[in-house]
Amino acid sequence: MLVPVDGGQLAVETHDGDTAPVLAIHGVSGSRKLWNWVAAHNFSLITPDLRGRGDSTALPGATIKQHADDMLRVLDALDLAAVTVCGMSMGAHVAVELAVRHPDRVRALVLVDGGFPMPAHAQLTQETLSAAFAPQLAAQERTWTVDEYLAVQAMVNPLIDATDPLIHDYFAHDLTDDGHLRLPGDTLIADATDVVFGESRWQELTMPTWFVHAEWSTGPDSPPAYTVEQAQAFRAELPVLHEPVLINEVDHGGTVMTPAGAAVVAEVLAEALRPELTASASTTNSTSSGS
Repeated sequence: MLVPVDGGQLAVETHDGDTAPVLAIHGVSGSRKLWNWVAAHNFSLITPDLRGRGDSTALPGATIKQHADDMLRVLDALDLAAVTVCGMSMGAHVAVELAVRHPDRVRALVLVDGGFPMPAHAQLTQETLSAAFAPQLAAQERTWTVDEYLAVQAMVNPLIDATDPLIHDYFAHDLTDDGHLRLPGDTLIADATDVVFGESRWQELTMPTWFVHAEWSTGPDSPPAYTVEQAQAFRAELPVLHEPVLINEVDHGGTVMTPAGAAVVAEVLAEALRPELTASASTTNSTSSGS
């Protein structure tokens, strides 16, 4: 379906399942197909292509606030008063922004390897950030077949299974019919800049929140985006945050793009959807706020 937003229309896919609807928000270089593996666990998912990605490529502008505004339009278009929101990487930052600005529309949050300040970002500058995305920018200069593009991605992401049909579907969605990458370079850099140098309002969250993080960042034995100690520090500071969940032997992308990672995210998401947990946490938070 297409949802009217500022500047055009946002492409949104829905997956029918046995749960209450969940708004699932992908990361900076992803698309709605990122949630293929979680959808396989029979969740009812609402998965937008964020502006500049997939079938929303034509939409101009890209900031965390703009993406959050778009998500609100999606909820309005589907006549959903409040939903559980699951965001991965940059999508987790968008989820936090949506939840802080519109707490009445978000009943619970599941943040996957994002949404909180990432310590490694403190070492980045505008110049080094652009350099980090040089391979993605260079890839836009040529045309690809899906198999060529998938082969390169499998070398860059050693933990993905190139024979997985869901992987093929995911990377095929990155390409136009004539083999060009859909995501414009300026959109990629603008969003990454907002994530790295913008301000996350995670300390203002008031709804039940879950945090899932990976053992590695990019491939086996690489330093994680978030250590166990850092995750526990967030929990100590944020009363509504449940016990963080570490996914062993997966990296950042593998949290949702591998069967093992998606199974853990699905388990946490199922917990977040339990109404009694949400109601209990909300009551506890209200009592704490009023004391």
